[in-house]
Amino acid sequence: MRLAVLSDIHDNIWKLGAALAAIRDTDVLLCCGDLCSPFVIHQLARGYPRDIHLVFGNNDADTFRITRNAASYPHLHLHGELMVKTFGGRRVAMNHFDFLAAPLAASGQFDAVFFGHNHVREIRREGAALAVNPGAIMGARPTAEGEVVDVDSTFAIYDTEAHTAVTLRIGPGGAVERMD
Repeated sequence: MRLAVLSDIHDNIWKLGAALAAIRDTDVLLCCGDLCSPFVIHQLARGYPRDIHLVFGNNDADTFRITRNAASYPHLHLHGELMVKTFGGRRVAMNHFDFLAAPLAASGQFDAVFFGHNHVREIRREGAALAVNPGAIMGARPTAEGEVVDVDSTFAIYDTEAHTAVTLRIGPGGAVERMD
Protein backbone atom coordinates (compact mmCIF):
# COMPACT_ATOMS: atom_id res chain seq x y z
CA MET A 1 0.00 0.00 0.00
CA ARG A 2 1.30 3.46 -0.89
CA LEU A 3 0.44 6.42 1.32
CA ALA A 4 0.88 9.98 0.05
CA VAL A 5 1.84 12.35 2.89
CA LEU A 6 1.37 16.13 2.63
CA SER A 7 1.73 18.89 5.20
CA ASP A 8 1.77 22.65 5.61
CA ILE A 9 -0.16 23.66 2.51
CA HIS A 10 -0.77 27.20 3.83
CA ASP A 11 -3.21 28.00 1.02
CA ASN A 12 -0.69 27.28 -1.76
CA ILE A 13 -3.29 25.75 -4.05
CA TRP A 14 -0.98 25.89 -7.07
CA LYS A 15 1.62 23.60 -5.53
CA LEU A 16 -1.15 21.48 -3.98
CA GLY A 17 -2.58 20.94 -7.47
CA ALA A 18 0.78 19.66 -8.71
CA ALA A 19 1.12 17.32 -5.72
CA LEU A 20 -2.40 15.94 -6.19
CA ALA A 21 -1.68 15.21 -9.87
CA ALA A 22 1.51 13.36 -8.88
CA ILE A 23 -0.13 11.13 -6.24
CA ARG A 24 -3.05 9.83 -8.29
CA ASP A 25 -1.71 6.27 -8.18
CA THR A 26 -1.35 6.13 -4.36
CA ASP A 27 -3.87 4.34 -2.15
CA VAL A 28 -4.45 6.85 0.67
CA LEU A 29 -3.67 10.52 1.30
CA LEU A 30 -2.52 11.67 4.75
CA CYS A 31 -2.45 15.40 5.49
CA CYS A 32 -0.50 16.53 8.57
CA GLY A 33 -2.30 19.86 8.96
CA ASP A 34 -1.95 23.55 8.25
CA LEU A 35 -4.30 23.78 5.31
CA CYS A 36 -5.04 27.27 6.64
CA SER A 37 -8.21 28.31 4.77
CA PRO A 38 -11.32 26.14 4.75
CA PHE A 39 -11.56 26.25 0.92
CA VAL A 40 -8.45 24.02 0.69
CA ILE A 41 -10.64 21.08 1.78
CA HIS A 42 -12.53 21.32 -1.52
CA GLN A 43 -9.35 21.12 -3.58
CA LEU A 44 -8.06 18.17 -1.56
CA ALA A 45 -11.31 16.21 -1.76
CA ARG A 46 -12.04 16.97 -5.41
CA GLY A 47 -8.43 16.35 -6.44
CA TYR A 48 -7.99 13.00 -4.67
CA PRO A 49 -10.79 10.42 -5.03
CA ARG A 50 -9.65 7.83 -2.46
CA ASP A 51 -9.55 8.06 1.36
CA ILE A 52 -8.03 11.22 2.80
CA HIS A 53 -7.10 11.42 6.49
CA LEU A 54 -6.38 14.83 7.99
CA VAL A 55 -5.24 16.22 11.33
CA PHE A 56 -5.41 19.86 12.31
CA GLY A 57 -2.34 22.06 12.56
CA ASN A 58 -1.72 25.23 14.53
CA ASN A 59 -2.68 27.43 11.55
CA ASP A 60 -6.04 25.74 10.94
CA ALA A 61 -7.89 28.36 12.95
CA ASP A 62 -11.30 27.99 11.34
CA THR A 63 -11.91 24.38 12.30
CA PHE A 64 -15.65 24.97 12.24
CA ARG A 65 -15.69 25.74 8.51
CA ILE A 66 -13.03 23.16 7.70
CA THR A 67 -15.20 20.55 9.44
CA ARG A 68 -18.35 21.79 7.72
CA ASN A 69 -16.66 21.66 4.29
CA ALA A 70 -15.25 18.21 4.98
CA ALA A 71 -18.73 16.86 5.75
CA SER A 72 -19.53 17.12 2.02
CA TYR A 73 -16.95 14.45 1.19
CA PRO A 74 -17.47 10.93 2.59
CA HIS A 75 -13.91 9.92 1.67
CA LEU A 76 -12.38 12.72 3.78
CA HIS A 77 -11.83 11.83 7.44
CA LEU A 78 -10.94 14.42 10.09
CA HIS A 79 -9.07 13.13 13.15
CA GLY A 80 -8.66 16.19 15.32
CA GLU A 81 -5.03 16.55 16.40
CA LEU A 82 -3.97 12.87 16.35
CA MET A 83 -4.69 9.96 14.04
CA VAL A 84 -3.82 6.38 14.97
CA LYS A 85 -4.69 3.85 12.30
CA THR A 86 -3.45 0.72 10.52
CA PHE A 87 -2.68 0.78 6.80
CA GLY A 88 -1.32 -2.21 4.91
CA GLY A 89 -0.60 -3.99 8.19
CA ARG A 90 1.46 -1.05 9.53
CA ARG A 91 0.47 0.82 12.68
CA VAL A 92 0.62 4.53 11.87
CA ALA A 93 0.35 7.75 13.89
CA MET A 94 -0.05 11.23 12.43
CA ASN A 95 -0.09 14.63 14.08
CA HIS A 96 1.08 18.10 13.11
CA PHE A 97 3.84 18.81 15.58
CA ASP A 98 7.46 17.66 15.36
CA PHE A 99 7.87 17.78 19.16
CA LEU A 100 5.00 15.29 19.56
CA ALA A 101 6.14 13.04 16.73
CA ALA A 102 9.49 12.22 18.33
CA PRO A 103 8.04 10.57 21.47
CA LEU A 104 5.35 8.85 19.39
CA ALA A 105 8.03 7.30 17.17
CA ALA A 106 10.23 6.39 20.16
CA SER A 107 7.30 4.73 21.98
CA GLY A 108 7.64 1.48 20.03
CA GLN A 109 3.89 1.45 19.36
CA PHE A 110 4.07 2.54 15.70
CA ASP A 111 5.70 1.45 12.49
CA ALA A 112 5.51 4.96 11.05
CA VAL A 113 4.84 8.45 12.40
CA PHE A 114 3.99 11.37 10.12
CA PHE A 115 4.19 15.03 11.10
CA GLY A 116 4.90 18.55 9.82
CA HIS A 117 4.94 21.98 11.47
CA ASN A 118 8.57 23.04 11.08
CA HIS A 119 8.56 22.82 7.25
CA VAL A 120 11.78 20.76 7.31
CA ARG A 121 11.58 17.54 5.33
CA GLU A 122 13.13 14.52 6.96
CA ILE A 123 12.93 10.75 6.94
CA ARG A 124 14.62 9.07 9.87
CA ARG A 125 14.54 5.84 11.86
CA GLU A 126 13.51 6.12 15.48
CA GLY A 127 14.00 2.57 16.74
CA ALA A 128 11.81 0.38 14.54
CA ALA A 129 9.62 3.32 13.54
CA LEU A 130 10.04 5.49 10.51
CA ALA A 131 9.52 9.19 11.34
CA VAL A 132 8.55 11.22 8.28
CA ASN A 133 8.12 14.96 7.86
CA PRO A 134 7.16 15.46 4.22
CA GLY A 135 8.20 19.12 4.33
CA ALA A 136 5.89 21.93 3.29
CA ILE A 137 3.76 22.18 0.19
CA MET A 138 3.90 25.93 0.90
CA GLY A 139 7.53 26.21 -0.24
CA ALA A 140 8.68 28.49 2.58
CA ARG A 141 9.87 28.18 6.16
CA PRO A 142 9.84 30.69 9.00
CA THR A 143 13.17 31.19 10.78
CA ALA A 144 13.82 31.67 14.49
CA GLU A 145 14.45 35.34 13.72
CA GLY A 146 10.92 35.73 12.34
CA GLU A 147 11.91 35.89 8.69
CA VAL A 148 10.57 33.61 5.98
CA VAL A 149 12.97 31.78 3.66
CA ASP A 150 12.20 29.87 0.49
CA VAL A 151 12.54 26.09 0.65
CA ASP A 152 11.57 23.32 -1.74
CA SER A 153 7.88 22.46 -1.91
CA THR A 154 7.89 18.80 -0.95
CA PHE A 155 5.72 15.83 -0.01
CA ALA A 156 6.39 12.15 0.67
CA ILE A 157 5.19 8.72 -0.30
CA TYR A 158 5.38 5.87 2.22
CA ASP A 159 5.31 2.23 1.06
CA THR A 160 3.85 0.00 3.78
CA GLU A 161 5.20 -3.20 2.26
CA ALA A 162 8.81 -2.00 1.93
CA HIS A 163 8.53 0.20 5.05
CA THR A 164 10.30 3.02 3.22
CA ALA A 165 9.51 6.60 2.33
CA VAL A 166 10.70 8.92 -0.42
CA THR A 167 10.47 12.69 -0.74
CA LEU A 168 9.30 14.38 -3.91
CA ARG A 169 9.88 18.01 -4.88
CA ILE A 170 7.50 20.23 -6.82
CA GLY A 171 9.65 22.25 -9.19
CA PRO A 172 9.00 25.16 -11.52
CA GLY A 173 5.87 24.74 -13.59
CA GLY A 174 4.61 21.96 -11.30
CA ALA A 175 7.09 19.29 -12.43
CA VAL A 176 7.53 16.68 -9.70
CA GLU A 177 10.84 14.87 -9.13
CA ARG A 178 12.13 12.42 -6.56
CA MET A 179 14.68 13.87 -4.12
CA ASP A 180 15.94 10.77 -2.29
